Amino acid sequence: MLTEWLHAVPPLLVYVVVGLVVGVESMGIPLPGEVVLVAAALMASHHDGISPLWVGISASAGAIIGDSVGYALGKRFGQRIFGWAGEKFPSHFSPDKIGRAQALFERFGAWAVFFGRFVALLRILSGPLAATMGMHYGKFLLANAAGGIAWAGGTTAAVYVVGEAAEHYLAEFSWIALVVVLLAVIGFSVRARLRRSPR
Repeated sequence: MLTEWLHAVPPLLVYVVVGLVVGVESMGIPLPGEVVLVAAALMASHHDGISPLWVGISASAGAIIGDSVGYALGKRFGQRIFGWAGEKFPSHFSPDKIGRAQALFERFGAWAVFFGRFVALLRILSGPLAATMGMHYGKFLLANAAGGIAWAGGTTAAVYVVGEAAEHYLAEFSWIALVVVLLAVIGFSVRARLRRSPR
């Protein structure tokens, strides 16, 4: 039943969902981009029609475009965007968390954009913060693209390999066991994401 369902999912839909969720998260809206990417990469390892390459490309494109939109919003609305975000998403955009993120950007500049892609809170704040702090867009785009590709490509490749191994070793078990592995990987991803988020 699960096998049939997985193979019935149109690959294009998977790519679009990955790109949209990662893109919207990168604009500054807290969505589970990393969890969606992990789930799609696992699907690619068990679905002949879903390409891990295109999963990675979709996530990379979403990251780059989303962060660029976030940069444009930060450029246009400045600090007001953080006030609005603090009202809408107080647990993600408290003054303390914004202050810590700003300190990292002041200290590390473009490197904060690159490595911020691997940290949940900075992944959301990267574009708006870089713009409000006056980082040149060309410099931001270079760091953003490199970080987005490294994060999306690396995550997809790692999870795909794990999924392939899981399929090999769980072949004699039911698909229920594979679902347990999927939920465990997503759970560890969410837990790691919460631990990396500055408090």
